[in-house]
Amino acid sequence: MSAQLDLQLSTAGRVSAEGGAGPLQLLRRAPAGPLAFAAAREPRARASLHAQWRRPDGMLEAMLPYICVLVLLGEVTGMAGGSRLHWEPHCQQPLTRAPVTALLPPRLEGPWISTGCEVRPGPEFLTRSYTFFPSRLFRAHQFYYRDPLCQEPAHSLVIKGKVRLRRASWVTQGATEADYQLHKVGIVFHSRLALLDIARRLNQTQVGQDCAQQLPPARAWVPGALYELLSARAGQDCTVALGFTMHELSLVRMQRHLQLQPQARPWLVEELYLGDIHTDWAERQHYRPTGYQHPLQSALHHARPCPACGLIAHSDEHHPPILPTQVAVPLHLRGRWVSPGCEVRPAVLFLTRLFTFHGHNRSWEGYYHHFSDPACRQPTFTIYAAGRYTRGMQSTKVLGGTELVFQVTRARVTPMDQVTTAMLNFSEPSSCGGPGVWSLGTERDVTATNGCLPLGIRLPHVEYELFKMEQDPLGRSLLFIGQRPTDGSSPDTPEKRPTSYQAPLVLCEEVAQDFYRAPQHRPPLQKLLNSRGRCPPVAPLPFLCLVLGLAFLRWL
Repeated sequence: MSAQLDLQLSTAGRVSAEGGAGPLQLLRRAPAGPLAFAAAREPRARASLHAQWRRPDGMLEAMLPYICVLVLLGEVTGMAGGSRLHWEPHCQQPLTRAPVTALLPPRLEGPWISTGCEVRPGPEFLTRSYTFFPSRLFRAHQFYYRDPLCQEPAHSLVIKGKVRLRRASWVTQGATEADYQLHKVGIVFHSRLALLDIARRLNQTQVGQDCAQQLPPARAWVPGALYELLSARAGQDCTVALGFTMHELSLVRMQRHLQLQPQARPWLVEELYLGDIHTDWAERQHYRPTGYQHPLQSALHHARPCPACGLIAHSDEHHPPILPTQVAVPLHLRGRWVSPGCEVRPAVLFLTRLFTFHGHNRSWEGYYHHFSDPACRQPTFTIYAAGRYTRGMQSTKVLGGTELVFQVTRARVTPMDQVTTAMLNFSEPSSCGGPGVWSLGTERDVTATNGCLPLGIRLPHVEYELFKMEQDPLGRSLLFIGQRPTDGSSPDTPEKRPTSYQAPLVLCEEVAQDFYRAPQHRPPLQKLLNSRGRCPPVAPLPFLCLVLGLAFLRWL
């Protein structure tokens, strides 16, 4: 979980540093070998299998029980030998179902909105609505709230300025760098309490005290009144004292994809990724983004359904959106959780993640695939990490979040490109994996060497985490894990626990519980086999004889 598992790789002029990948930020990738190559050829093999299945002699259908028995025996044998076969479950890959197209240069014109309540480091709960005009001018609204459901507005900012796209970023591949100028920033308070809170923050510095004097006393608060925080023409700027910047506009990426809909035509979805916000409040004024925030979506072409989109699109600084109530989802980690697509981290990291949580003994394991490109098609290395976690407690600092402590006790490394392989071979054997030669696609255990120093992995390790679960409008379960520190350090003390979240993982398979169910609660064999010929990954041993018997009956 760690920024000790935060991988920092800088070799042959290529930066591949994990600026905050903890044990819950690694990505799973199947080890190289016959099974991995078989998985790569799965579409072609499946077509061939389908054709043979329809042959009159039904030979392959009759052989299905034998195939399943071999799979089951292989699984049992693997476990008995202290290892197991690494099959490639469908949820191991990112769940993006349609190709994603990046627009270079981005086309910013039009309205862009949040699709729900966002959480920034602090924490700050907000929604955003930005409009870019063909003249390069923009008007942005940021609505801040007192609660994690974005139902109690505190204050709203209206920001006006100009943005100019410059060039493709030489730091973050796939992004575009931009310059911006702020012309005006105004604030509207939606309660006396919000006015008092902003005045308190301003009074913490000498510059801010001068700005606080321009605000009315709380007893004179007027609903809807707009107060100016910045005016380029008047040379006034009170935003610095509030820690406010729009540096997010200095890094831009735009993507398009089709949302597949049952019994309907695919729907175009446009996403706008803006630069990430530094996790340290004191660094926000100087930080230039290398990663992204949760994307905004086009108000005209957003994912559906989206209960919050219309509310945010039709709001302004005087009428902040009040989002609909969401059903509280208790934190139940058991199962497999996967990245819905390619993720981007500060320090130029592209990765996908897959985690499995075993609720019966509160153990976890995670696979992190790292890539050198923003489409996650060129793998560089894979990390496997495992350990245990504590029972969660409700966070008093980040409402709606749950605090846990994770232990990382085991790790394995698989180099997936020549650069990483060469780097590991040039490192001291005692620093990563011990004696032996690293080879492309071959996994090695690094637990005995207390991690892998060249990749920044140190074992054992403890991290203080923040988790949250939600359900999206499509009914999918989402898991939010704490955002890694922007500076690449590890949240190894309670004071460094995250106060915001990474991109969510999607529950793809509640399989962890099946291995520990009582026999009477396991799914019947017929249900396991009735999946277009796919063999179950594991089945109770008493059913083996039944499978063999069915095979002989069908053969006769």
